Amino acid sequence: MKETNTKSEKLKQFTSILIPILITQLGMFSMNFFDTIMSGHAGKNDLAGVAIGSSLWVPIFTGLAGILMALTPIVSQYVGADETRKVSFSVIQAVYLSLVIALVVFIIGLFFLEPIINAMDLDNHVSNIAFDYLKALSFGLLPLFFYNVLRFFIDGLGQTRTTMIITLISLPINVLLNYLLIFGKFGFPKLGGVGAGYASAITYWCLLIITIFIIKKVQPFAKFQLFSKFERLSFTAWKEQIKIGVPIGFAIFFETSIFAAVTLLMSQFNTDTIAAHQAALNFSSFLYMLPLSISMALTISVGFEVGANRYKDAVQYSYLGISIAVILAIGSAVGLFIFRDTVAGLYSTDPTVLSLTKQFLFFAIFFQLSDAIGSPIQGALRGYKDVNVTFMLAFVSYWIIGLPLGYILANYTSFGAFGYWIGLISGLTVGAICLFTRLIFIQRNKFVAHKMALLQGKN
Repeated sequence: MKETNTKSEKLKQFTSILIPILITQLGMFSMNFFDTIMSGHAGKNDLAGVAIGSSLWVPIFTGLAGILMALTPIVSQYVGADETRKVSFSVIQAVYLSLVIALVVFIIGLFFLEPIINAMDLDNHVSNIAFDYLKALSFGLLPLFFYNVLRFFIDGLGQTRTTMIITLISLPINVLLNYLLIFGKFGFPKLGGVGAGYASAITYWCLLIITIFIIKKVQPFAKFQLFSKFERLSFTAWKEQIKIGVPIGFAIFFETSIFAAVTLLMSQFNTDTIAAHQAALNFSSFLYMLPLSISMALTISVGFEVGANRYKDAVQYSYLGISIAVILAIGSAVGLFIFRDTVAGLYSTDPTVLSLTKQFLFFAIFFQLSDAIGSPIQGALRGYKDVNVTFMLAFVSYWIIGLPLGYILANYTSFGAFGYWIGLISGLTVGAICLFTRLIFIQRNKFVAHKMALLQGKN
């Protein structure tokens, strides 16, 4: 990144970071998106099984990946402060941490995955597909976490176009493998929804190999000489990463795991309702990539400006990102309202599932507006390395307000399954308001502290 003065220059630079991140996020999520859609065409049991498996996996992965996401503000602030010599060491330590995380997740899965799925009141066929899908996905744990470290390093340098290219290369691989393994084409075994798990695992290995090759051979990454020498494990570096990353991971986990909790509670309803809920949730999560991408771009932009002690510019980037998110959310909400029938038809041809999916998609419209404010603010706060209050706000908003309210509405009113969605929307709205208040507080404090430091320097 470079220093900019005018608003138009900031907009141009911000979009140059944002657009590749957006394409990357859409591409990464498209793997899960196509897993769900293609599994749905294999049968509604496959749709329900894969969707439930995904809803259990996504909060765990995104929460743990949040710990590794701390690398982005660390790298961007080092670059902003012209301390690039520290970047390589931090990346290698993050790689070590990612391998430990992958191993721990695998071991925990061995002991707890089956009991968790069995605790859900599901049709046996659906529960078997969910379990086997996650078991297949586990073969890609190590490369997935490893790749995310390298991705956050690349993004921290502001080279988001590179991660976009890597993702665009890997996405067709995933779709092709889905086609071969779900439907049993060209002599491959017909595995149904379980095939989507194996397809994703193989794709994660491809992602890692491609990324390592680029980092070793292409500038500006090659100059950091990652993996050129052995670095000893540093618990001090882990401490810095964990101090920033754990609150980020918890904040993301509290937000995403509430959807998994709702899925567990949804098991009281029939397979049609579960499939429709998961289909609508899958598409609304796809749209969530818009504010999430803006959030990640803000972490880079704000982190760079904070590292360079340009707090006024950091504020301008924050509001620029929030404004873009709100405009995009309004557009996607209108589009979703108009094309609900078409979207529902992507997931199933079953008349009952179609009807229920359209109803759930109506509530998904309101998700867009709350996410458009809350998610970008979280990204801006990460750029300031302000993460502890954020995860506490997420916990209160989602688990103290959203989930209990949803449970009451779903079980004690005529809303039924839709009550959970109303509860979630309420939690997201409260969270967005609280986060906005926190952002204003941090911006003022940083700005005042910087002015005081300048005055003391003159004296």
